[in-house]
Amino acid sequence: MNARTLSPLDRLLAGIERALETVAGSPEAARPSPAEAFDEADMGDAERRHAAGLMRINHTGEVCAQALYDGQAALARDEANRAHLLHAAAEETDHLAWCTERLKELDSRPSLLNPLWYAGSYAIGALAALAGDPVSLGFVVETERQVEAHLEEHLDKLPAQDERSRAVLMQMQADEIRHAHDARERGGIELPFPVPEAMALASKVMKIVAYRV
Repeated sequence: MNARTLSPLDRLLAGIERALETVAGSPEAARPSPAEAFDEADMGDAERRHAAGLMRINHTGEVCAQALYDGQAALARDEANRAHLLHAAAEETDHLAWCTERLKELDSRPSLLNPLWYAGSYAIGALAALAGDPVSLGFVVETERQVEAHLEEHLDKLPAQDERSRAVLMQMQADEIRHAHDARERGGIELPFPVPEAMALASKVMKIVAYRV
């Protein structure tokens, strides 16, 4: 029996369900958390707050990633590219679940502004998809390139003894590098000026706000 083709309404309802799960639910990872290989570190209150702030930024980044991929997949013109985007989104769900779990371990919470981050990122992803699959995939490449860089920054900023958070970020970084490579191989193009610069500015604002709120 052939798989049922989803109608635009089906995709809309599925997208709403994913949005609610991303911003208000309890996402479940398909892979075990890399943190499981390490014991909880002995950290002072200031160190725990700092680690939590960094992990809150990364959690928000994964909310944005889910929204971007969902927006791009909803309007992708090629079914193979849509499947590719949804597969990458599934791995980003692992990241989201790992960050959620780590925030709980650090006695903290996600950003209160995650619904806004999701809505804005979904709109950006949809606009990228409307520009065509090469641009949409190029957007994935640039997004993952910037995410890889900020994860490297966070690996340097984490308290040295926080091996549980470090293990999560290292696996996330490896996945993001692969997502960028795969999108480039599928035909993603270099985005023209000033798009990468605008993306970097938006990311900087998100990091400053999500660290605290």
